[in-house]
Formats: sequence, C-alpha cells, structure tokens
Amino acid sequence: MLELSHQLGREERKLAILGEGNTSARLSDDTFVVKASGSNLATLSAAGTAECRFDKLVPLLSAESMTDAAVDEALFAARVSTDAKKPSVEAIFHAYLLTLPGVNYVGHTHPITVNQILCSTHGRSFATHRLFPDEIVCCGVESVFVPYTDPGLKLSQAIKTAVEEYIARLSRPPRIILLENHGLIALGATPEAVLAGTLMAAKAAEIYMGAAAISAVPRFLKPEQVERIAGRPDEHYRQKALGL
Repeated sequence: MLELSHQLGREERKLAILGEGNTSARLSDDTFVVKASGSNLATLSAAGTAECRFDKLVPLLSAESMTDAAVDEALFAARVSTDAKKPSVEAIFHAYLLTLPGVNYVGHTHPITVNQILCSTHGRSFATHRLFPDEIVCCGVESVFVPYTDPGLKLSQAIKTAVEEYIARLSRPPRIILLENHGLIALGATPEAVLAGTLMAAKAAEIYMGAAAISAVPRFLKPEQVERIAGRPDEHYRQKALGL
C-alpha cells in the first residue's frame, strides 16, 4: 500500500497542501490498513497508517445519526493497536469498499483535472458516459456518481447507497467513484488497478474538457459500443495482463 500511496501522492500535483486523500488495503477478513489522518500520501510510511477492524467501522453505516465526537471515538476504537494514529475519517467508506468482491485496495485522491469537472455541472455526465475504449478498460462501463455530501459518516453512507444501486443496475462492482465537489475513489484487486483507474480517469477528464470546449457536448460512445469493448475477450486478456 505504501508504494501505491507514494505514486498517488505524486500524481496529486506534487503540492503537499494537505494530506492529499487516502489509501487502504485489505490485510485479512478481519482487518485492513488505512492512511492515518493528516499523513501525506507522497511520503507515507508505516507510522502514518493505522490497522483497523472491519467489524468496528462497517456497522456505523447503519447508524441513523452520530455526533462528530462519537465518530471520532469509533475511529480510535477501530484501531488494532492503541499506539496507532487516528485513522482518516474516510476510513469508514474504505472499510465498506474493501468488503466488495474482488476489491483489495482503495485509493482516494483529488486530481485537479477530475475536480475541474466535479466542481461544474458536468459531473454526472462525465461519470455516466465513456469517451474512448481505454477509459472503459481501466475505469469500467460507468463510474458511480455521488452528489456532494458532508465528509465523514454521511459521505460513507451516501457512497454505500450509490454503489449498491450501481451493482443492482449493472451487475458488477464499480472501478471508479466520483464525489461531486470533492474527488475520486479508485477500487481494484491490485495496486496497479487502482493506479491505472486513477490515471485514466484524470486523462479522461482532460479529454472531456477539451471535447466540451470544442463542441459543448462531447461525442460519447454509444451504450452498445461501450458494452462491446467491455465484453471483448482481448480486452479481458489485456486487463489481466495489466493487473486490472
């Protein structure tokens, strides 16, 4: 997870303004490791992470309401070691996403190109359409779109609801989750899949903005074209070869 964090951190514009997002990795059926609050992705070390228990955080998603203080207490209580730093407040959605089939790593970042779209009226359109084949290969047939929600428990609950709706509709887990006015989450079985999804989403955002500048509404691939790419055996082979 540390190498993935460093690579994602470098992609965060090389500006160490804040913590630049967070990453996590499943360790077992019981625990996962996540970036600690305030740690820097680009320079993350083991001391800047916290090992947490799934069963202390996933149940919080069913809570009707919790105070910020209660959420903080729950985050501290989820640590395997009391010597570990406080887990990121977004550890709650990391815990949920790492329970999805085939998801062993999660990377949450705030790429400038992606956020330029997510801070505009084009966010949902960018999430639900595809522009070119490699975007489908790395980012899936669609991305989950989550309207702006207060970070923390409420955001984690909104992510869970949106992901469950996506899976029910498309019969597959997402690879990319886009958070309006916030940032990007990439999911994958390997660190390579998370990094590829993040980089390809950033590339797609640049292409989207360029196409929109030329023609207002980009020329999207048709649904049947998207499904054709997603179902091609040669693309499945390439995904496996790339660790996606």
